[in-house]
Amino acid sequence: MADLTIWLEATGALAGAGGLGYAKVRAPRVYWSLVGMPVTWGRFAFSYRSTMDVCGLTVQPSGLRAFMTRNVARREVQPVPPKIRRVRPTSTGLRVTLRLPAGLEPADVIASSERLRHAWGVHSVTVVETKPGFVELRMTGYDVLRRVRMPRHAAPHDLVVPVALREDGTAFERDYRKAPMALTLGANHSGKSMYLRNLIKGLAQLPVALVGIDCKRGVEQRAFAPRLSALVTTPDDAAALLTVLVSEMEDRFDLLSGHGVSDVWELPAGLRPVPVVVLVDEVAELFLISSKKDEERREKIVTALIRLAQMARAVGIHLEICGQRFGSDLGKGATMLRAQLTGRVVHRVNDKQTAEMGLADVAPDAVPVASLIPMERPGTAVAADSTGGWSKIRTPNTSRAVVVATCREFAHLVPDFPALEPFRPYVPAEAPATGPSLVKPRPVTD
Repeated sequence: MADLTIWLEATGALAGAGGLGYAKVRAPRVYWSLVGMPVTWGRFAFSYRSTMDVCGLTVQPSGLRAFMTRNVARREVQPVPPKIRRVRPTSTGLRVTLRLPAGLEPADVIASSERLRHAWGVHSVTVVETKPGFVELRMTGYDVLRRVRMPRHAAPHDLVVPVALREDGTAFERDYRKAPMALTLGANHSGKSMYLRNLIKGLAQLPVALVGIDCKRGVEQRAFAPRLSALVTTPDDAAALLTVLVSEMEDRFDLLSGHGVSDVWELPAGLRPVPVVVLVDEVAELFLISSKKDEERREKIVTALIRLAQMARAVGIHLEICGQRFGSDLGKGATMLRAQLTGRVVHRVNDKQTAEMGLADVAPDAVPVASLIPMERPGTAVAADSTGGWSKIRTPNTSRAVVVATCREFAHLVPDFPALEPFRPYVPAEAPATGPSLVKPRPVTD
């Protein structure tokens, strides 16, 4: 009987160990909650002071504190680390709020994040300044980008669209109020189209006008026609559409001037024009020319894009420009346009120069990270903005059929926009889920 009991106990122990090993690979959230979080929390609490001291994140105490410690408490005076204000576990890691002592700044903690990651045995440590004197350590226990699961509370609202997952487990949101113009770069099969697909899925649920410019004959955006206010598939039509958008921008500036305001959001809700998001796929097709007769069209397109990028934010017109490469080799006006695009998302690229085109002027520290994105991780990218901050993100794998279904479900949100009516894509009443839709014929305009 004793032998049977020992055998059962050994079998149970092996089964438990095997189950934890399986959970670590196949269900990392479960493994983190059962094993990873208690172990990491204990390691953090036990080694916090010594780790901070070794990483150079301590300061000498003030004279009064040193005097009280030496003469009243009768203890040895030790350097002072940041004070722990709160430790909060999450399904992906730990969040630790620290109060920085005088003499330390957030940049000091950011510079030591890699050493902290190794000291506490976590996958990553991201440092975020929450308010003056306070930082939050966002420790991630495992690779959350291996299988992307968006937070449950992530949903589009106002002009904010969650489109990807950050390395720290939070949602990366495309906020058109903070970054009205953006540039997305990436090589073939890097996940650039998936990023745009998720963006359209979120924007389709908001009361905005979506304008598509897809010069690959509409192969990417034509399926989303039920939710588009306009769609053009050739450079000639793109030139005509951009001319209309510039005219719309000028009309909106007249509206702002007449009401004595400088921003469309300062207008009363009843007078506020609908926001417009212009989705440009493969911007290089708008810059390249095949003959001298195309130069006039190119100049018209480039001038319109630059004017919109420079001024259209105040009137609620936003640009979302995508391409494989976007530098001075595209010709005159390319770098001027790029300088106006605040938000940057760079997927896997074929050369370091392309990563520098997207990130060097806003977040130079992120260039090496974007240059080393592996091919087997499509959808992984580096997102940055003009503040110098950046984060590693990955877009969830959303099927084309899901986005098409969302566009049809919210087709009633297509606003009444007479200026864009000549470019409105024709949608058959019973169009197949992935079948083609045609662009309604329109008169050619100069």
